[in-house]
Amino acid sequence: MTGTAVIYCAVTGVFFLVLWLYYDRRDHARFERERRRTVFHCIRCDRIYEAPAGTEPCRCPRCDHENARLRF
Repeated sequence: MTGTAVIYCAVTGVFFLVLWLYYDRRDHARFERERRRTVFHCIRCDRIYEAPAGTEPCRCPRCDHENARLRF
């Protein structure tokens, strides 16, 4: 009986550890995707806006002019 209880507790602990690791990695990847943004400056209407990372040319949401990304 004692051996069965120990095995049950170990399996339950491993199950919750795997769930915790899965959701932690998923949330971290989601956070990094939101955090990494590319900044643009429109030369026509002087607006600063952002787009997802990896976007080189992007259209301004206000005047629809295509701009290159802002380099620092």
